[in-house]
Amino acid sequence: MPSWQDFEPFIVTGIAAGAVYAVSGVGMVVLYRTTGVLNLAFGAIGALGALICWSLINTVHAPDWLSYLVCIAVGGLVTLLYGMVIGPALAARDPLVKATATIGLALILLGAMSWIWSNNANARSLTLTSDTWTFRLGSVLVNWTQIIALIFAVVVAVGTGIFLRKTKLGTVMRALANDREISATLGVPVRRVEAAAWLGSGLISGVAGLILADQVALDATTLTFLVISALAATVIGRLRSLTLTFFGGIVIGLVDALGNPITSIAPYKDMTPFILAVAALLFLSRRGGAAARARRVA
Repeated sequence: MPSWQDFEPFIVTGIAAGAVYAVSGVGMVVLYRTTGVLNLAFGAIGALGALICWSLINTVHAPDWLSYLVCIAVGGLVTLLYGMVIGPALAARDPLVKATATIGLALILLGAMSWIWSNNANARSLTLTSDTWTFRLGSVLVNWTQIIALIFAVVVAVGTGIFLRKTKLGTVMRALANDREISATLGVPVRRVEAAAWLGSGLISGVAGLILADQVALDATTLTFLVISALAATVIGRLRSLTLTFFGGIVIGLVDALGNPITSIAPYKDMTPFILAVAALLFLSRRGGAAARARRVA
């Protein structure tokens, strides 16, 4: 068994990665609650923005800050275009059909990225400016990208909760999630509200892709399928609770990272999202069943 010192660096990296999974999950939950679409192309969209950012920095020699903004904007633009062009045609379809359609988008983007950025794939890396700002936390060296990831996740999770409860647009989004047809009948501008949800989710995917490209790897396939961890966080939150989704993402990232020093577990740590999601579902369903029985007895 590794010593505590072996685990310390992975606690920091795990929380940072978990924060990105958490904020990605929050973005997916908000979009699902508003439009009924579970966007499985979330990771691919972020990967596209990150690769464009890398090209701007290393080929065009654009300023780093401008390249970062372009990455985030690409996430918002691609998601918004998909939502406005494809979304209306799928509005009345089952959630499974909507999710399957986003898999098609993910495969299209993955194929395009593999074709455009096929050369020197192993030599590419994206290092954010905030990586150079470091400090020591005990014996662990922490960079500001990791801190920014956690702060951003907390701000988005808390801010989204307040936004949905306290603002007019947030109230309309919640109404749309409950019943799209009745909301439209009452005069809710459905297309504009859905556009706001698609845009917001896309901007989050751009930020997530940028941070994960720095913290994990600048690889189209890796970033595309990291959506699985974010999806597991949404499952833990049952596609409703932003709080459970947030903490689910943090736990997934932390448990996954802490498996690295344990050689007997490390080869299987990719199963972490599935195991934690299933365990959470079993616990929550059992708790819900107990609560239902208590109400019947009362």
